[in-house]
Amino acid sequence: MLVTMSGQELSKFCFGTMQFGHGSTYDQSGSVYTECRQSNINHFDTAHTYTGGLSETWLGEFLKGEREQIFVSSKVGYTGGSAPENLSAQLSESRKRLNQDTIDLLYLHRFDPDTPLEKTLTWFSEQLEKKTIRYCGVSNFAAWQITKAEFIAQNLGLKISAAQPMYSLVKRQAEVEIFPACQDLNIECFSYSPLGAGLLTGKYQKQTQNGRLASDARYAKRYRNSEMHKTATKLNDLSRQYCVDPATLAVAWIAKSKYQPVPIISARNIEQLTPVLNALNFDMSDELFDEINNLAPRPAPATDRLEEQV
Repeated sequence: MLVTMSGQELSKFCFGTMQFGHGSTYDQSGSVYTECRQSNINHFDTAHTYTGGLSETWLGEFLKGEREQIFVSSKVGYTGGSAPENLSAQLSESRKRLNQDTIDLLYLHRFDPDTPLEKTLTWFSEQLEKKTIRYCGVSNFAAWQITKAEFIAQNLGLKISAAQPMYSLVKRQAEVEIFPACQDLNIECFSYSPLGAGLLTGKYQKQTQNGRLASDARYAKRYRNSEMHKTATKLNDLSRQYCVDPATLAVAWIAKSKYQPVPIISARNIEQLTPVLNALNFDMSDELFDEINNLAPRPAPATDRLEEQV
């Protein structure tokens, strides 16, 4: 089990700071951080590549005075590959930005087919020995890559403690192999994009031109499938029926999943944050969970034998 430096368990939700410095001003980001802390969130996620370093820098400033009560996760290797030289340079820069000697959890941001995992994980093992990090994780890995990494890690006396896959009502591939593999290997999952880059907030049903789906070609492509938009519309209709914000339902649905991933929530401002934080204490019935679960098509099982799907 992952814990803070002071030994506290991690909060039910993690807050992702990808929007600190991009869409969220310094003051807005500070207010969001404070609101999260008042809601007892103690896990904050960032990355070397986020917002040109502002995400890490601002987070480092906000957590001053309570470092041992805060669990900080960051990521390296999204750019430049996962060779030790590149990872060392990025980790050094991240520690300077955060103004921290030690980062609690460091992820390899994505799989690098050009660098042997043995080499990369040996580097992670060395960082644990140096106490520059406390835990090791992987992000955006397929299930077979996670399994391979854990097998290599065990031979090095290392443990892959966490995985960070994408997961939401409209992005459910992690259910097929990633979540089951992580449960079997005792790897904690922290899932990002629980609102599908804003698709599940209901705002795109209002034909808004604000948001990543409207302004970022990567996200527009990621969520262009018409079935995803149909699911978002159905969730929006259901939210009106229950008089609950769709963002609250989308995040609470993840939190109630049998796979128990920790949602990595995010927001640019307090207005966006409020319905997401409301999911912390939302008591979702089994009936409502099933109703939401059935709004979106489930991915086929790994064997593709649909008749055997439970």
